[in-house]
Amino acid sequence: MSGSEPVSAKRGTEDNPETVGDKIGSLLKELLIVVVGALIIAFLIRTFLGQMFLIPSGSMEHTLNVNDRIAVQKVTHFKRGDVVVFKDPDNWLGDEPQAPQRGPLGKALEFIGVLPNTSNEYLVKRVIGMPGDHVKCCDNQGRITVNGQPLNEQSYLYSSDGRQSKPSDQPFDVIVPRDRLWVMGDHRDDSADSRCHLTDQSVDGGSPMSAFVPEDDVVGPVFAIVAPFDRARWIHIPDTFAQVPAPKDPAPAQAVVNSHNDPCG
Repeated sequence: MSGSEPVSAKRGTEDNPETVGDKIGSLLKELLIVVVGALIIAFLIRTFLGQMFLIPSGSMEHTLNVNDRIAVQKVTHFKRGDVVVFKDPDNWLGDEPQAPQRGPLGKALEFIGVLPNTSNEYLVKRVIGMPGDHVKCCDNQGRITVNGQPLNEQSYLYSSDGRQSKPSDQPFDVIVPRDRLWVMGDHRDDSADSRCHLTDQSVDGGSPMSAFVPEDDVVGPVFAIVAPFDRARWIHIPDTFAQVPAPKDPAPAQAVVNSHNDPCG
């Protein structure tokens, strides 16, 4: 017929109404796109911005408790006083019991960042000494000093029944080498940290480098507890670290250990 156009058969028109099956299929496709997009975003965040971890032990109590889910950022550098997650630098974990492993689905969700990392190859401690820092325990008041400045650690050291742990029962006197860190747990009586590895034989040759965590092994600083919800809060550097002066000399290539302590029991 002159001047007329052919009419296309389209789903959802009066002639071809959209069926329930069509609606469900369209909804499922949209849902799949949303889920895949969310998983891609989560993976990118985990890879470049941040990552979640599960706390397996009490070495950082009560700053971090067992089974806390923590968020670690990868976009900013860590500082003295930060709580950091790092790879096991030199078999610090030894023969400690392994955490329960997730199934295939759980591991996949962990890999892309939806679930917190439960790997047995990571530790979490507080950075007490940066490269070049002179870290010593203890002064005549029982305080750890960094570059001669005593630390007031009351705001974060473990306490129970009104009694707070000492900064350290083990004396030490070290200068942190280049590209390494001196780290300690906030629950000093239950933390196998830098103090406990001064007499280790390092796999890369020679003691006492095992006691100092390579900066390259650090995933990043912890910036928040995200679960359980009643524990959710931001993690900040304690004020006492702002008083610590810079080291007087450049960091040495090798650790300087002025006193050795016995290995942790």
